Amino acid sequence: MNNETTTLISLKKAMKRLDHKLQALEGQFKQLDFTKDNLTQKFEHHSKMLASQAAQDELWTAVLALNFTSMELNIVYSYVIEVLICLHTHVLEKLPDLVSGLPTLASVLRRKVKNKCIRDVWESVLEECGLQEGDITALRTFFIAHGNKAEHYSAKVRQMYIRDVTFMITNMVKNQALQGSLLRAVQLIEKGKAVTASEEQKSSLKELIPTVKN
Repeated sequence: MNNETTTLISLKKAMKRLDHKLQALEGQFKQLDFTKDNLTQKFEHHSKMLASQAAQDELWTAVLALNFTSMELNIVYSYVIEVLICLHTHVLEKLPDLVSGLPTLASVLRRKVKNKCIRDVWESVLEECGLQEGDITALRTFFIAHGNKAEHYSAKVRQMYIRDVTFMITNMVKNQALQGSLLRAVQLIEKGKAVTASEEQKSSLKELIPTVKN
């Protein structure tokens, strides 16, 4: 075997060793990419959770800081409560076979998480009413915070006290998310899309919203 042949064999062996090293490096880079993607997903999820918690805290602060008079609070509460009843009623109209299993709005919100049929109907009702999940969160928060001390006023009584509730909300509610949700609630009722609550419904309104634990 001459020197040229020996050199060629050595070169091929070196090439193989280099190829193996490159393959090993490629595997390490793939693992690093996977780890990076996994960490990025966890970071994004954590960031969303923090943002959501911050938004919830801000919403609660805004709701509790509302400086309504008793009469003004009752008027806004009346719109909120009628919208919540409206949503529950519309869901039941679209799911007549599930009426017995969805006795409250809380049951709808609970079961829609795992039941696609209920979830689809819920999303359809929200779209028809021009509302979003954020609006429901704001309205439920308002209800939970003030439902125990507020009183429902009928449309005629509301108009006797305040002619332009939109103007009142715009001027007195500074939190933009809460303000927008309350304005959309008023708009929904004023357009006549919400059903009028019966006295029996009003007496059981607190069952519509799940208890909030401290």
